[in-house]
Amino acid sequence: MCDYSLHTVASRPAKAGDLLVTTSFSMSHDLRGFCAKDEPGVAVCLMPGTELAFRAEPTRHRVLAPLIWLGIMGHIDSKLARSRQVRLGDKVHDALEFSNGKVELVTALRRGLEATVLQVPVMIEGAPPAARHSSIALQRESVR
Repeated sequence: MCDYSLHTVASRPAKAGDLLVTTSFSMSHDLRGFCAKDEPGVAVCLMPGTELAFRAEPTRHRVLAPLIWLGIMGHIDSKLARSRQVRLGDKVHDALEFSNGKVELVTALRRGLEATVLQVPVMIEGAPPAARHSSIALQRESVR
């Protein structure tokens, strides 16, 4: 799924083998997500459980307050991640759970990071929603 903030952007689901890049989809830089390297204007949506391998160690922007981004970068110290959804207040956001246990919002990742989709989860027809994919709930203070 794509973060709720990207509902106005053209999108498509991720496919195994896609080469993705983190990007901003607006001039204000508040709409961040993934696009395919060869489709810069189209958001690529990561179903929960999609696995990614980053080309280089990803970094994130530190958040001073909601919608205020600092130029200070934070290191994540892992190149492998699995997509998740996290609940912050009454909204669900896209996030990545890295192999070292860190969970980062996709919108907090620095622009220009490259990642390859290793695999996408299989949807099970007729399964209850909880069994189709996994998600985690986090409190605001536990998301960096």
